[in-house]
Formats: sequence, C-alpha cells, structure tokens
Amino acid sequence: MMKNKKLFWSFLIILFWQVISMSGTFSSLILPSPYMVIKAFLESIMRGELLNETMYSLIIILEGLFIGTFFAFLLALASIRYKIMEDFVETLIAIAHPLPGIALLPLIILWFGTGRTSVVFVIIHSALWPILLNTTTGFRTIPRIFTDVGHNLGVRGIHLISTIYIPASMPFIISGLRIGWARAWRALISAEMIFGAVGGKGGLGWYIFKQRVFMDTAGMFAALIIIVIIGMLVEDLLFERLEANTIEKWGMTVK
Repeated sequence: MMKNKKLFWSFLIILFWQVISMSGTFSSLILPSPYMVIKAFLESIMRGELLNETMYSLIIILEGLFIGTFFAFLLALASIRYKIMEDFVETLIAIAHPLPGIALLPLIILWFGTGRTSVVFVIIHSALWPILLNTTTGFRTIPRIFTDVGHNLGVRGIHLISTIYIPASMPFIISGLRIGWARAWRALISAEMIFGAVGGKGGLGWYIFKQRVFMDTAGMFAALIIIVIIGMLVEDLLFERLEANTIEKWGMTVK
C-alpha cells in the first residue's frame, strides 16, 4: 500500500513537472522537461558514464558506513560496560554530533588532502554519531528485567549482547542506521562536488558538477533522479524489510 502511494504521488509530481515545462514559463536550461531528462539519462547510461559513477559512489559510501557503524557499536558497547566510557561517549556525541561533515572539510583537506580518504572520512563522521546516539539510547532503555533474566540463565559477554541488548534495542538501532545512511548519502554527494574526481574517478556528485560546468541541466536532473531512486530503494528494500523481519515480527511495534 505504501509503495502504491509513493508511485501515485511520484506520477503526479512528474505530471505537474510536465505541465510546467510545456507552459513555457521556464527555459529548458532552468527546468528541462521530463522527456529531456529521460533522454539525457538513457544516453548517459548507454555511454556507461552515469552507471560507472553511480557504482563508484555506492562503493565509497558502503565503505564509510561499514567503518562508521563498526566504531559506533564499539563505542556503544564500551559505554554500557564502563562508567568512564559512558561519560566519554556522551561528551563525544555532544561535541561531534551537531557538526556537519561539510563544515569540517577545510580541516579534512589539511589533514588528508583531497583524495578518497577525505571523502570516506566525511561519510564516517556523518554516519557515526546518529548511529552511536541511537544505539546507546537503545541499550540504556532496555528494561532491567531483561538483563537480570539473562544473568540468571548464565548469559554473559558477547552472548548477552547478541541475545539481549541488540534485539531489545532494534527499533533504536534501525532508526540510527536510517539517519546515519541519509546523512552519509548527502555528505558523500556534497564532498564529491567539492573534491571532484578522486584518483581519476568520480561519483554522482562529480557527475552533477561536470554537467553544471557544461550547462547540461537535463544531465544534472538525471543524476538527481538516480540519487532519489537509490534513496527510495534503500528505504524500501533494506530498512522496511529489516523492520518487518525484526521489530514488527517480534511485536515491538504496531503498523
């Protein structure tokens, strides 16, 4: 039902877009028609350019998200195990979470240059803090009786974390991953537009920048559509299915 609603509203938006473009209110350099965008999209796909740069962006964001998620869970586990780490993690979140990754770009360039490492660092920073914040909140809101039962059954260490902490905190963890993914995806595109091609290769942000230089507005819209489609696919195919197979299946939410 939700997917049908998204398709319905997407169709209405495209229809409204077509009507505006046919009215001649805006030049095609400002607002190209859906036909022009689809044509530019297909031509770029046939050349392999847009496809290659999409894959490049996806590889980089997966790398950054994996590292960011790993350190977020590591810090979250340390914060529930040691009181001093709890205070340290809270301080880190208070300092770093409000800082946009793009605001750190001048420092990142000084530290790492303008290569791939800088882009990955921006992604890690953007994803780490919302994942860490939500995960630690989930761990701390687990009812005490859950951990007490686990201790009485002899569950300790990693087994306690995997069977009690993570399942009981799943709504918070998924929420953190959702926010972390969205922030990292936006930061990646922005960083690519600023850094340009890295190591002779570029991603979707670099593609948009190139089309702007050549005043190819339809090409820019084609890349924007790819960005939106990827975001919707991740939401529908990953997070909604993850929720359906965990928190909904376990009766932790009503939908």
